[in-house]
This record gives sequence, structure tokens and C-alpha cells, in this order.
Amino acid sequence: MKRKNIILCGFMGCGKSTVGSLLARKLGMSFIDLDKYIERKEKKSVSQIFADSGEPYFRDLERQAAVELSLKNGIVIAAGGGTLTFPENVEAFRKTGRIVLLDLPVESIANRLKNDTTRPLLNRPDKDQAMKELYDKRMPLYKSAADITVNADDSPMQVCRSIISEI
Repeated sequence: MKRKNIILCGFMGCGKSTVGSLLARKLGMSFIDLDKYIERKEKKSVSQIFADSGEPYFRDLERQAAVELSLKNGIVIAAGGGTLTFPENVEAFRKTGRIVLLDLPVESIANRLKNDTTRPLLNRPDKDQAMKELYDKRMPLYKSAADITVNADDSPMQVCRSIISEI
């Protein structure tokens, strides 16, 4: 029997990679971090891809990766923060998976990311303002893409338990 994929979405810093890895282990599934998947294929970091080729090029790589991964079964995928803001990626992932939103207030995210310099969209002097604007723009898109929403302001283990009880 084919197992549905589980696609974790949410704003950067909400715990998709941490929770995804843990969830995959608990369910005996494989785990793929979408950004790492793209980095391996391109042999560059996401930051370097943004710097060298720009965001539109990265979004195209992301779209290709979403289609490729949606052809697999039984994997947990940590989608990038912007992945599910594009309808074609939502559509690709929905074919073989359930989309789970890791919901976290922007204040908690700001606290988690305060010393993080690896996020290309936040590497600017007005980081907090940029984060808030991006969060406000993306959150409605995440909510409309999600089949399930869980509170991500708990420990990663508790977030996993919440996801397992919902699916």
C-alpha cells in the first residue's frame, strides 16, 4: 500500500526541519528537507543561489523539486518557507500528500531567528519589519494550503504527537 507523503509548511524558523526529521523517524518514513534537496542538486547553499541567480531562479528550482518529490510516496517533506505560497506547488504536493501547517506566532519566530543570518529574505537592516510583513503576507496562503494545522509553539516531540494524532 502506498503511504501518503506528509508535507510540513510554515514560516521560516517554525521548526519544519526539526519536526520533520523527528516525525519521519517516529513513522518509519524517509525525511527530505526541500531546501537541502535543492542545495545538493545545485551544489550551492540557498543563500548562494539567491545571490548568484536571484529569487525567481530559486523559485523555479523549488517548483521542479516539488514536482519531483510529489512523485514519491511515504516521505516527510519540510517545505521551504515560500514553497507553499505558490499554487502550483500546493497542487503538486496535494496529489500524493497531506499538508501540515506548523503554526507559530510571529513573536516566537522573531525570537528563534534573532541571531540567524542564513535567511536571504531577512538579511537586511529592517529585519524585524521585513519578517512581520512577509509573515502577514504568507500566513493566509499557508492556511489555505494546509489540510491540518498544529500549534508549533510546543517542543518538537509534542508537535510530532499533535501531527500523528491529526493524521
